Amino acid sequence: MTQKERATFVINTLKDLYPTIPIPLDHKDPYTLLIAVLLSAQCTDVRVNLTTPHLFAKADNPFAMVQLRVEEIREIIKPCGLSPMKSKAIHGLSQILIDKYNGEVPQSFEALEALPGVGHKTASVVMSQAFGVPAFPVDTHIHRLMYRWGLSNGKSVVQTERDAKKLFPEASWNDLHLQIIWYGREYSPARGWDLEKDLITKTIGRKSVLKDAQKKSR
Repeated sequence: MTQKERATFVINTLKDLYPTIPIPLDHKDPYTLLIAVLLSAQCTDVRVNLTTPHLFAKADNPFAMVQLRVEEIREIIKPCGLSPMKSKAIHGLSQILIDKYNGEVPQSFEALEALPGVGHKTASVVMSQAFGVPAFPVDTHIHRLMYRWGLSNGKSVVQTERDAKKLFPEASWNDLHLQIIWYGREYSPARGWDLEKDLITKTIGRKSVLKDAQKKSR
């Protein structure tokens, strides 16, 4: 199979598996999505979804958030880890949204990435899921699978994103990055991986990955 054929196989298989695509992080608007994505750094989506209702019950917009002390935010978000840094970022970016954007989340990568605690991946998630702008946020699942499928060299998430954007049509990016995440969780996890259940890797996987998997199954 050529790279283009592999990419088409991935798109078609994922469309069949996930015709409707759940959003992993619970939110009601761009602001709550931004906060949820920021909290998800080095934390599971499940843990974030258990934590954000407590935070958003007190403050679900920047005006309410800046009324909380950083220490209050930190106590609520402790289960998500990195709470000293994340609480300062949440408070700081909320103040910037009020001062510069009338309390609205800006709709540009540049403006989002200038906010405290917001990197390229977080900005990409917000742009794609909140505003429908084509983006391809790369998380650990996507990074792992793009390597397993022989579609990227796995050297960095920056390279993986670049390769994904070259291979897949722009119109597919927003759905596809979510479909790959769900597929990675269900069929191609980092631990407890069973190649027999992983149709995509079994069909188009990198030769060295398939060889290693077969060795381990003996």
